[in-house]
Amino acid sequence: MITPRRRAALLAASLLLTGCGGGAAATPEHRPAGTATGTPTTSGTPAPAVPVESAPQRIPGLGTKTWAAVPEDAAQVVVVTGRGRDSPLSAVVLYLRTAAGWQAGRNWPAHNALRGWSDHHLGGDLRSPIGVYGLTDAGGLLRDPGTRLSYDRGTGFTPRGTGFEGESLRGSFDYVIAIDYNREPGTSPLDWTRPLGAKRGGGIWLHVDHGGPTHGCVSIAEEHMKELLLALDPALHPVVVMGDHASLAR
Repeated sequence: MITPRRRAALLAASLLLTGCGGGAAATPEHRPAGTATGTPTTSGTPAPAVPVESAPQRIPGLGTKTWAAVPEDAAQVVVVTGRGRDSPLSAVVLYLRTAAGWQAGRNWPAHNALRGWSDHHLGGDLRSPIGVYGLTDAGGLLRDPGTRLSYDRGTGFTPRGTGFEGESLRGSFDYVIAIDYNREPGTSPLDWTRPLGAKRGGGIWLHVDHGGPTHGCVSIAEEHMKELLLALDPALHPVVVMGDHASLAR
C-alpha cells in the first residue's frame, strides 16, 4: 500500500513531466505525413470482432451527444472507455467504418489518469480529458515502425522519474501518438503550443503502458501501440473518443 508520504514523493518526482509530454527539450527528426519509411500495410489493423454483415451503423456505447461530436469524415475511431469516473483503468478499441457499418477491433486493456476523467481538464489535475480529438501526429524514442502519421523521433521522448506506483517509466515514450487536445495539429507531439492556454494542460498522448496510472494520457501495451501506429491512416481522418463509460453514453 502506498502511504500518503510515499505518494507525495512519487508525485513530486513524476511531475517533472508536463502531462505525458514531458518538459525535456526535443531533438526531433520531423517528417511530413505520408513519407513513412517502408511499405505501409494494414496488417497491424486489429481483426474485426463481429461479422461484417452484422456491423452496427453506430459505434456501441456512444450516446447522442458524444456521437454528434464525431466528425462525419472520420472512418477510424479509437474508443477509450474508462471503467469509472474516478478510475485509472480503461479499455481501447479501434473501429473502422465500412460500407456495411462499424467494425470493431480487439479490446485492449489500458490505463488513463490517476484520478480518472474530467470534462474540463486542467494542468496537474491528474485526470484525462473527456471528448473527441484528432490523431494527426506521432513520435517516439524509437525508429518509426512504418506509420502513415507524421513521426518525430528524438531524445526528447526520454521519460524521467517513476510512476505513481513506483514503477519505472522506461520505454513509455518509445512510441506515442499525440491526442489533439490543446495542441496544434501538424506539429511534433513535443510542441508546447497550447491554444486554450497553459492552465488547460496539454501533452496528452497515447503511449506505451508502464504498468500504472498516467498524468492524463492513455497507455496501452507496446505491441498494441505498434499495431495502432501501423493501422491509423490520415486519409481516414482518425479520431479518439475518450472518457468514462457513463460520460461516453451521454
